[in-house]
Amino acid sequence: MHIGPYGTVPYLLIGTEIPKRESLALHILEAPGTTVLRPFGGAPEADLDLALSQENRVADVVRHAERERTAVPGFQVLPESFSWFSIVLARAEAATLTAFTGGGKPTAHYLTKEQGRRHFQYDVHANTDRLRDAEHRIHDIDFLGTDHVYRLNGTRVGAFSGLKKSLYAHLHHGRVNEYRREVHDLRGQWPDRSTSEQWSAVSIRADGTVLAIRLRDE
Repeated sequence: MHIGPYGTVPYLLIGTEIPKRESLALHILEAPGTTVLRPFGGAPEADLDLALSQENRVADVVRHAERERTAVPGFQVLPESFSWFSIVLARAEAATLTAFTGGGKPTAHYLTKEQGRRHFQYDVHANTDRLRDAEHRIHDIDFLGTDHVYRLNGTRVGAFSGLKKSLYAHLHHGRVNEYRREVHDLRGQWPDRSTSEQWSAVSIRADGTVLAIRLRDE
């Protein structure tokens, strides 16, 4: 993966290995780069609310030597495509967040066909009949998401995966720009307590998501 003209940012190499004794190993080689995803030629910032256009690109990285122009296998995003790539990243992030709250149509809205949109076209979820219908107030914050019930080593456990209600409303209605503005304003304000009155374990992330777990009565 190469972002920007050749030589401005190094490759990010990731290799996956399945060892004989361990379950999985990742080998990552990364070096610092200088490229920033800013619009090309002073163009305005990308509108993240726009539906993503599907583009077919040649899987080559163009390398300019002193006297010749060669290509090596890979994927390259050139400056003129930075706005498009910003939308790709922002809408993939939005899809990840809506999938965490329960998936379904709100997630499909942010994906292209090649990104697997069809897998989220319908509200189908294992072990639950209703999605995104659960609301919980945790640490004085209202969250919207989905309740889950499952067994962990034979113990019945309840879990809630959700997103701050106002942030979810932005993503549900396609307002990615508004989501980003609000979550940016909330930086440093999220509570870091790992339990609450009704939950045995609570994790609230800087993106506004929450995962809360508690034991359930048999």
